[in-house]
Amino acid sequence: MSTAPPVDQSKQNGFQPVASGAASDVDPTLVQQTKMQIRGLVNEITRLSQSDCSLEEFYDGFMNRVVGALASVGGAVWTLGGNDNLELRYQINMAKARLDDEDSQFQHSMLLRSVLSSGQSVIVQPRSGSADEDEAGNPTDYLLLLATIKIDNQVQGIVEIFQRPGGGPTTQRGYLRFLLQMCDLASDYLKNRQLRHFSDRQELWDKLEQFIHTIHGSLDVRDTVYTIANEGRRLIQADRVSVAMCHGRKCKIDVVSGLDSIDRRAREIRMLGQLATTVVRGGQPLWYHGDADDLPPQIESKLNKYVDRSHSRLVAVIPLRKPLRDGSSAGGRYGRTIAALIVEQLKDNRLTDSYQKRVEVVAQHSADALNNALEHNSLFLLPLWKVLGKSTAVIAVRNLPTTLLLIVSLVAMVAALCMVPADFDLSATGELRPSVRRDIFAHVDGTLVEVPVEPEQDVVAGKILARLENNKLESEIIGLHGKLSETQKQINAINRTIVDNPHMRPAEEIQLSGRIAQLEEAKTSIQRQLEIYREQQRSLVVTSPVSGQVATWQVRDKLLQRPVQRGQRLMTVFDPKSDWELELQMPERRMGHVDHAAGQFSDGLKVVFILATHPGKEFVGRVIEIDRTAETRDDNGNTIRIRVAIDKRELPDLRDGAKVTARVHCGRESMGYVWFHELIETVQAKVLFWF
Repeated sequence: MSTAPPVDQSKQNGFQPVASGAASDVDPTLVQQTKMQIRGLVNEITRLSQSDCSLEEFYDGFMNRVVGALASVGGAVWTLGGNDNLELRYQINMAKARLDDEDSQFQHSMLLRSVLSSGQSVIVQPRSGSADEDEAGNPTDYLLLLATIKIDNQVQGIVEIFQRPGGGPTTQRGYLRFLLQMCDLASDYLKNRQLRHFSDRQELWDKLEQFIHTIHGSLDVRDTVYTIANEGRRLIQADRVSVAMCHGRKCKIDVVSGLDSIDRRAREIRMLGQLATTVVRGGQPLWYHGDADDLPPQIESKLNKYVDRSHSRLVAVIPLRKPLRDGSSAGGRYGRTIAALIVEQLKDNRLTDSYQKRVEVVAQHSADALNNALEHNSLFLLPLWKVLGKSTAVIAVRNLPTTLLLIVSLVAMVAALCMVPADFDLSATGELRPSVRRDIFAHVDGTLVEVPVEPEQDVVAGKILARLENNKLESEIIGLHGKLSETQKQINAINRTIVDNPHMRPAEEIQLSGRIAQLEEAKTSIQRQLEIYREQQRSLVVTSPVSGQVATWQVRDKLLQRPVQRGQRLMTVFDPKSDWELELQMPERRMGHVDHAAGQFSDGLKVVFILATHPGKEFVGRVIEIDRTAETRDDNGNTIRIRVAIDKRELPDLRDGAKVTARVHCGRESMGYVWFHELIETVQAKVLFWF
């Protein structure tokens, strides 16, 4: 039974296979359906040839559609491999060709070689060929259609179709013409793939050139390591690249791509450093992409712990070794390991040859650049040599006048700093306060029920400022009154008993007298407790200790009907008519200068200050008292309190607690010491003290 041949795709296809048998034997509907099917397959092959799929995906889709369109038994794709040998790339039902024995295989391979060398597509009849078994021929029972795939007139492969025998010459030529057109589509795919490959290679070379230029652009070790991690990640196209520097026998993670800084105490960082240390000690690169069974146990345990923590799918640890200068690194000759390059993929674990090659190229150039940076920075007195190297241009003849002028200017500047005197002033912050000022505190716990004063209200000494209520205290007083009354009743009852029984026995009288003594002692204790509670009760009324003015803002809104505790500040009263003064907070580290200057000026140190409300105007005062105790206040650390007397008539505005910024005049010192005294003291305390 003959096989239905392929029919005309369109006039553009350039061929018209003729079906075997009379036209009257062919159903027109079936012919039309066959045409539609073949057109669909051809369109699919056309789209496939224009796609960006892999070779395996292309040959799978290509061959299945060609075999289906030709209604053939199977087929194969042969491509050029190494040494121009043909390699089987893809096959469908090739076992049916029964190329089992060596003679058949040799005859078939000679046929393929003949087509490859001639570059001509052929049709080979079943069981045809020379009688000599060493010549090319078709040892199968099928009609072989052999068409070449060419790129720039160079044969790149052969498509072989195992067609059922039968059909006339016209039909067989129609098969071959159809196969040739499909091979042209395959050639288009290979050309496009080759162009994309060349484009990718060019882009890779550009990235590699940029990477090499960047990592060799600096001899600073830190900059080089950052460049290796970040630029290497872009070139490799990895998810994460890290660099571990070798310190003795251990490796420590120095940088991770995409991060400005790392926490070396983090568990994941420490585990990665331990893995790098173990790999470097082994001396061989680590390539892990899902299977760690063949690794040494010491590496496997460290790797499994890290992978469980980081969820990396692919991990590569490449030791970076110091290249030998005497004969490069040819023949695997390297020096000691200086670092390790760690490459990770978090989602994909495919380790392709191109990916591995990119990692190795980055590792090789990174080792050279990092070694150069380490050698450069290991030079003895490197900063000094840099300065001396630059000095040759400074002392050149053409630059000598400018150099001399700069030297003279520098000497004059240093002399001025050492010899020209300047006012030695120390800065401090503080507040403006009246000398008569009292903070009002609660003497007992209670609830504030009355505040009969207003802000800025004038009060006299003894004026009631607040009333507190303490229900517990009232309850205690009532209870003590009850105990006192009960104790007195017991005493009176015993006295009546003694009076009503004049003939009472002496022993009983002594016993009753002792009981009276106990009750009298208890009565005295109750009276003392009652007096203490009454004193606390009197403390519920808060009075002003001085005459002045209430300074607290919205005192009634802040305190009324609110519980207060003993020692809590309620308000402030000050006398605005009294003298005013500054209370400065001088940092403890500056008090040595202040005390030394205070001993030289008997009339007190001069203080120049400005008010926060009037920053453009300066006022003058004199130090009248320096506290001898240092206290920690706010964010200023340890400070010493300094009182400064001022003339309140010179101030434009008197506000209690107004912030001031002051300069305490401590004599005159050289200009350099005035400007840099804190730096000098820091060096003395932090550096010279330890020598």
